[in-house]
This record gives sequence, structure tokens and C-alpha cells, in this order.
Amino acid sequence: MYAKPRPKLALRSVAVLVLGDIGRSPRMMYHAESFATNKFQTYLIGYRGSKPIPSLLSLPRIDILYLREPSSYLRALPFIVAGPLKVLSQVMDILHTLLDRIPNPPEFILVQNPPSIPTLAVVWLVSHLRGCKVIIDWHNLGYSILALKLGEQHTFVKIAKRFEYYFGRKAYAHLFVTKAMREYLVSEWNLQYETSRYRSIVRLINYLLRGHKVVLHDRPPARFHRASPSEAHELFQHLLPSFSSSTLTCFLPASKPPYSTPFTYIPPSRIPISTLAPGVDSPLDMGDLSPFSDNTAMPELRGDRPALVVTSTSWTPDEDFGMLLDALKQYERAARQCESLEDEKQTLPNILMVVTGKGPLRQRYMREIERLQTGDGEAGQGVWRHVRCVSLWLEPDDYPLLLGSADLGISLHSSSSGRDLPMKIVDMFGCGLPVCALGFACLDELVKDGVNGLVFHNAEQLATQLESLLRGFPSAPALAALQASFQQAAHAPAGAHDYWEWGTWAENWNRVMRPLLLHDVAIEAAL
Repeated sequence: MYAKPRPKLALRSVAVLVLGDIGRSPRMMYHAESFATNKFQTYLIGYRGSKPIPSLLSLPRIDILYLREPSSYLRALPFIVAGPLKVLSQVMDILHTLLDRIPNPPEFILVQNPPSIPTLAVVWLVSHLRGCKVIIDWHNLGYSILALKLGEQHTFVKIAKRFEYYFGRKAYAHLFVTKAMREYLVSEWNLQYETSRYRSIVRLINYLLRGHKVVLHDRPPARFHRASPSEAHELFQHLLPSFSSSTLTCFLPASKPPYSTPFTYIPPSRIPISTLAPGVDSPLDMGDLSPFSDNTAMPELRGDRPALVVTSTSWTPDEDFGMLLDALKQYERAARQCESLEDEKQTLPNILMVVTGKGPLRQRYMREIERLQTGDGEAGQGVWRHVRCVSLWLEPDDYPLLLGSADLGISLHSSSSGRDLPMKIVDMFGCGLPVCALGFACLDELVKDGVNGLVFHNAEQLATQLESLLRGFPSAPALAALQASFQQAAHAPAGAHDYWEWGTWAENWNRVMRPLLLHDVAIEAAL
């Protein structure tokens, strides 16, 4: 009996595997978008949940293959039993998807790490069975995240580290989110090129010519941009129901939709100055804006708007939201001290702190925030007079617009490995939004302190930065200087060293990934 021949690889095809909610995995969605744009048949594999970015639902050559959620009965079982059963269920479902649901073996399998268990082992097995080339995208180290919960000396952490070390070392190529991640793994883990399956002279030449260990810094897609006043006006009209609580309506400037929002307005036609009473400069009432019939003005930003500060958090212990809360308390005290100042350049504005994201600690912190905002429970009589905080969950289309409409971003990300960078800052930079970022080892690969943001290490430093950047808002010179750096980076000549480097995801991906993916094809064509 003859053995069944191995199906031929489908060239220019890729399976992108993320063991998580696809809609909450931006880097992997951007990978899939770039593969499809470069004419790869792309299979994006992961779990249902948040809505994927719109392009994944409209681009040709993209198939989204959803994995089955683990059975709900597992939640009732002890972890020592439920954990292995969940992993076994995931293994079987991933194998079924990669071996059966994809008709022809894809040329590449791109897998996100972490999570490491069981994905690294599964794709290693599939690569041997189907002849696919594995690319590991190192976002972080899985065992280091587990160590935050259990401690570095825990048995499970040691097992997870050995698992990640063994199956993570061998792949066709390795992508890294930072230079620090590449340097550590290359030196400490001795990352290798998988040669056991590539015995042809073409593969050998390819191996000798390239190391296949490349840094692919995160960059946002082109839809992340600075929002125009018109885009901001439309967004805030859409978000008005989220600002309708009593603690916010008594805090935000009065508005009259669709002509005004707490942040934007459509200027009405002006009454000639000669018709005004003596001493009256303008008839504009920001609380009752309604353009006259001949008005054709475009929306503008309000001068009396609060400063809009945005952060995205997972509401987990590894992102210390309490630090931000302490900084806001200190800012409130500083703003009160400035109430009597006559010089507008020295005053501190009101802050609306918008927090996006979901997570286990959200309710705990939002209850404390509500107490600070309401005090004795009577609307408008809260302990905080100059600060409000609201938690929002945004659709994929709204999130870039919110960042593009904000004045300042905050990152509380603290890397478990010290070698990854927060995607939230990347998104903010794509929208021309400066950040105050919690410092850690390799943050300077992204945040240039004093150029595109400021780095803090505790609540006191963050509070001081908020005061220095927002003083005199909306004409805050320190904030304007950081905002100007994005324009300088965008227009800097190629190879210039006076500016920090920046670009879109597509530009970065094509520069790094295209040579890696098309290298084998070029050699084979030459031979």
C-alpha cells in the first residue's frame, strides 16, 4: 500500500493564529490585513468577541475561522482539572482548523506569543505534518506574565518557561516587537532556524543568507490620524449618551446638539458689532448655539472645553490604575489652588478622563471614582470640582476618532518581561497624541522623553506632568511643543537623525516583512 502523498503547499497563503479574541488583537488583525493586501490568501484564526476592524470584513482573500469556546462546564471544575481539559480542547480545535478546515497547507503559519501553551507546540506539529513555515511573533514572554500571578519560583511558571523555551526556539522566522526582546531571546534562548524539514539546496542557501530574526515595531494603520473638528463633532454627538450621568452633565459645558457638544460647536452667523449694546463684544452663548439659516460654518473646538485625557487599560493588577487615581487627586488639589489666579496662562483646566477597556478591577475602581465625584451623593456637590472620570467601551471605528480628538494620552503599561512595548501608545502616536507613560526598560524605543511624550515612575511625577502640560489650556505651550513633534516626524527627510522615526503600519510591514516572505520565491525563481 502506497502512503498518501502530502498535499502541495499553497504558495502565497498564510494562517494567522491568535489564541484570543480576534477583535482585541490589533497587531494580528493588522498582520492579516497586510498579508491580504499583498495578495496572500489569509486565514485568520481565533475566538469570537469584539468586532474585528472593518477591513477584515471587506477585503478579498481573508477568511476568518473562529475557534470554539471551551465548554462552560469547565468553569465549575477546580483549576487543576479544568486547566488541562481546556488545553486539550484547544489543541483538538486548533488541529482541526489547521489540518481540515484549511483545504491546502498554507505556506506560512504566523502565531502570536503569548499565549505559548498550547499554540507553540501545536503549530510545530502542524508544520511537520503539512510542511508549513512557522513564524513566531514575540509580543512578550508567556511565562513572565504567569509569574506575575504565581511568582517566578512556582512549579507551573518553571514548566511554562521550559515549554516556551523548547517550542519557541525553532521556527522559520522570529518577529520581535522591540530590539530588547530580540537581543534577549537570541542571546539567552539561542533561537534557531528550523532546518529539519528544509533539506533542499534552496532552503540551505536561504538559511545561510538570512538570520530570520527581525524587529517589527508596532505601528497603527492609516485610519489612526488626528481627527478634524468635523470628525470630533460627529463623534461627540454619537457619545453624548455616555456623558449623560448627573455627575457629568453638571461638570461639562452646556451643549445643544446637533449644533454643539461639550467639546465642539458650529459657530452661528455673527450679529454685526454695531448692533450690540456698548461693551458687548459677541452675542455667542455657548450653551444655546443654533446656526441661522444662512450659516455654512464648519465645526470648531470650544474654547471652554475641558482637557480630554485618554487611557486604555486592561483593569488588571499589572496596570496600576491606582497610580492614575492618586495623580488625579493631586491634580484636583492643584487646580483648586489655581482658582483665584487671574492670569489664564497659569490656570489649570478641568479634566475629563476617559478610560477605555474591560477587565476584572473595573467595578472596584469605578466605585471609588464615583465616591470622589459625588461626595455626599448630591449631584453637583462632589469632592472633585475639576476632574471627572468615565469608563467607555468603544467600537473599533470610534476608538481611533477618540484618540484623534483627545489632548493627552496616558499609559500605565508595565512590561512583565521589560522587553515589550504597549500597543496603546502606538495607537496614540498614530493619532498625533502625546503621552505620559509609565517608564520601564525598553520604553525609549518608542517614547522619547520630552519629544513625543513624558515618562513617569510614580503618581507624584504623573500629577506634575499633567499640571505642566495642561497649564494655560487650551493654549498650553508645553503640550503644543509635544504635539508639534508629530508634524516634524511626519515631514522629516529620509535618514534624518534630528527627528524621531515614525511611519504607518503598512510602510513598516512592507519594509520588514516582504523581503522575509518573498525571499524563498526569489531564490527558487533564480534557480
